[in-house]
Amino acid sequence: MNLTISGHHLDVTPALRNYVTSKLDRVVRHFDQMVNIKVLLTVEKQKEKEKRQRAECNIHVKGNDLFAESAHADLYAAVDELVDKLDRQVVRHKDRLQNHAHEAPKRIM
Repeated sequence: MNLTISGHHLDVTPALRNYVTSKLDRVVRHFDQMVNIKVLLTVEKQKEKEKRQRAECNIHVKGNDLFAESAHADLYAAVDELVDKLDRQVVRHKDRLQNHAHEAPKRIM
């Protein structure tokens, strides 16, 4: 699994990098067949302070790409919200991959 964490208009500190990787461990725990994860953390130059910090993530899994984004006044809260969205998407993707069809009952003659 390749993990890329990059920042736009901000420096990604080791503390922030550790926080993102620890939160993404929850997503990886649910589904470990991820090929590539790209996280982009941005600070937008808006006059309003609300939802200025943004976190985006692209996850490439076998046969599908998952994308989520979140915006908040605090970057750590945006990462938390992002991981919650990704977790729901990954669990849903995993459920779709599992075969839910049951075997046909055998006939007794």
